[in-house]
Amino acid sequence: MIQKFEDLNEMHLDVLTEIGNIGSGNASTALSSMIGKDIQIKLPKVMTLDFQDAIEHCGSPEEIRAAVLIRLKNELEGMILLLITKELAEVILDIFFQKKDIDILNLDEGDISALSEIGNIMGSSYVGAIATLAGLNIGVEAPAFTADMLGAIMSVPVIEFGEVGDKLLCIDKSIEIDGVCIKSNMMLIPTVDSLSVLFKRLGIV
Repeated sequence: MIQKFEDLNEMHLDVLTEIGNIGSGNASTALSSMIGKDIQIKLPKVMTLDFQDAIEHCGSPEEIRAAVLIRLKNELEGMILLLITKELAEVILDIFFQKKDIDILNLDEGDISALSEIGNIMGSSYVGAIATLAGLNIGVEAPAFTADMLGAIMSVPVIEFGEVGDKLLCIDKSIEIDGVCIKSNMMLIPTVDSLSVLFKRLGIV
């Protein structure tokens, strides 16, 4: 029985990585169709980190990032948080609107809508893979967009989930768009009870 994130072993992480690989393939197909570009999302790396280590892994607390937050409900509760670097945002907004050298803190409604949809596709593809493989009914709420310092963004899951633990699952993704490789980070922050349900459904103890 998974009672805390520290109970996750290599087999658990391998399963989450394989789920991420399936989700990444689905996301690649959906994003390629959406923006009309060849997109490949490489095999993700999944690791368990505490909140402070996750910040340091992704950058510095003062680094400005955009983020898309998707809340999960029903049989898997928690949230997915996709962190978007300026580099990735510029590539996406150049494709959509021919914009270059953007300021993440001063995006217009069209920019926010485009980046939110990218985050929604990537997060929902991972959740969809989990739901399909585990036979779970997982609901997702509309994506919420924010832009702030990395430390401030990461304070959201700390406030909401700090009482159930100080760990999260960090999923490193490498996104290749027309041959240009860009790294991104996605955080899967389920409740511990939800993790137990997930692995029980997958037949893993």
